[in-house]
Amino acid sequence: MKAAYYEKNGPASEVIIVGDLDDPKPAQGEVLVQVATSAPNPSDVKSRAGARGPMAFERIIPHSDGAGRIVAVGEGVNEERIGERVWLWNAAWKRPHGSNATLVALHEEQAIYLPTEASFEAGACLGIPAMTAHRCLFADGPIDGQNILVTGGAGSVGSYAIQMAKLRGARVFTTVSSEEKAEHARKMGADVVLNYRTEDVAAAILDATDGKGVDRIVEVEFGGNLSVTQKVLGQNGTVAAYGSMADPEPKLPFYPMMFAGQTLRMVLVYVLPEAARTAAVVDITGWLTNNELQHPVARTFSLDQTAEAHAFVEAGTKIGTTVIKVADL
Repeated sequence: MKAAYYEKNGPASEVIIVGDLDDPKPAQGEVLVQVATSAPNPSDVKSRAGARGPMAFERIIPHSDGAGRIVAVGEGVNEERIGERVWLWNAAWKRPHGSNATLVALHEEQAIYLPTEASFEAGACLGIPAMTAHRCLFADGPIDGQNILVTGGAGSVGSYAIQMAKLRGARVFTTVSSEEKAEHARKMGADVVLNYRTEDVAAAILDATDGKGVDRIVEVEFGGNLSVTQKVLGQNGTVAAYGSMADPEPKLPFYPMMFAGQTLRMVLVYVLPEAARTAAVVDITGWLTNNELQHPVARTFSLDQTAEAHAFVEAGTKIGTTVIKVADL
């Protein structure tokens, strides 16, 4: 098989190698997927750079997300799955062999049926962003009729969170940092889009909700946005945080949150409970089948351009998912 991989941490242009490796074989309970598309997420580029600690394996084929077609199955897997279109999750989590190769063998539960209504490009967008968005929104019950704040509405997680919240009957506020990102968030369906660089986000939300604030926050930057959270999160509200890069050790206002009956939920997509992942798969499959989700792609690269794709993600200016076209299927 052909793969893009690295054998040491460092800058993408210096450490990523594109070459031929031995084909993997599906073990018991596994499927072998011919990969059409792969998607590098920020976590993938941070791991390659060494920001997540030293390498756990001598050689790593990166990327947790991707899509393709099952071409073989291991012992115990129904042979009827051969030929099935699938999207992948956690392909690179605690494994040396992620999705950025023409073949990947992984447990059959990590290869999810991809409806024909969805492209392989769409399938590569789903894993980390869509699963994270779903967990943040629905871990604490229904959201129909609620006010939801999605911070970073132009990000990959934010884009899915806006869409999913609207599909479930919520009113969505979102924050962005530019007019270009604001336009993107509106296309995703946000009801109220606020530029946090030029507007008083808390005042605008409180004014629009008659002082009640929001019921839930899907939070990309918990520490950096905590002062706004304290102002706009309503009584018995929940903030579901999946990032806090600007302030990784924020001072938690425990008693103000306790007396408001508020909940802080930490979300890490790699360790979702089985029930939560199953619920996400069911919902996502339904939305895909009905063509109810948009899957913005910022730019598409070839497998040979993996280093450039990583640099593009690291630049932090993209709107949409970065996709690597691994092979034509």
